[in-house]
Amino acid sequence: MTTSIDSVGLIGFGEVGAIIGQDLAAQGVRVMAFDRLIEDPERRVALQEKARICGVILMESLERTIDHVPLIISAVTAGCALEVARAIATRHPHGQLFVDLNSVSPRTKQLAGEAIEGSGGHYIDAAVMAPVPPQRLKTPILLGGGQARALVGALQPLGFNVRAFSDKVGVASAVKMCRSVMIKGLEALTTECLSAARQYGVEKPVLESLHQSFPSMGWNADLPHYLISRVAEHGRRRSEEMIEVAKAVEEFGIPPRMSQAIAAVQAGMLDAMDEAEIQYCDMVPFDWTYLVDALYGEHVDPQQKS
Repeated sequence: MTTSIDSVGLIGFGEVGAIIGQDLAAQGVRVMAFDRLIEDPERRVALQEKARICGVILMESLERTIDHVPLIISAVTAGCALEVARAIATRHPHGQLFVDLNSVSPRTKQLAGEAIEGSGGHYIDAAVMAPVPPQRLKTPILLGGGQARALVGALQPLGFNVRAFSDKVGVASAVKMCRSVMIKGLEALTTECLSAARQYGVEKPVLESLHQSFPSMGWNADLPHYLISRVAEHGRRRSEEMIEVAKAVEEFGIPPRMSQAIAAVQAGMLDAMDEAEIQYCDMVPFDWTYLVDALYGEHVDPQQKS
């Protein structure tokens, strides 16, 4: 396995892909990126400008993106992660490393790994354990698979905060999936809780009560804005992830009731925003009360409600 990375094929050029591409390109790594949105004429110009700013070469096809690169990184949506892995497997990535950053179930990772390994490539299960934008390459990532330990030595010099967690595919992702029940669940609970509280005009005492119960979390400060902003900005992607989480939970006969509900709340917020023609980018700096009022109307006096 190669011990140094001089070029990378990046599949998916959304928030995470752009951050990784920009930080690698800044170190002199040649980064070729492909995103299927380039096929959309309305998105193409924006993608090209984004690539220029990041110092990344935007490619026209998946085939050209992965040609003769030692490392392929997949950072797509959960819903198409397996499809991408299988598409790359048909190109016979002999000796190439395929790092799967996507938030999908352990079984989905195993199926992707079987496809890549069966075509002569090396599959690495990567579980991203925190939001990427704040820490960028320093975001903690757990690696799994036969080449996990060897890959640490190649990625750490580039600034990645990676740790070999298991030599088996799916174990690292199991950590991520179980964690997501709590993290995405807290976002969904906060969204539903405060949306209702706002309508009754009792959001202040609700938040005060939460702060008294959990004083270290920040319920009296920015935490509610942050949690609901994650749904408003990334609810669609997070819903897809929670569908994968539900698969992971159900695999052992555990009813994924919470995971399925979380997926519905995450996607439901985006559906409501689309119907109201509200875009997250128009709401920065984000204030959860503005969004709730825009979606459901301004809150009412509790006395009048009764």
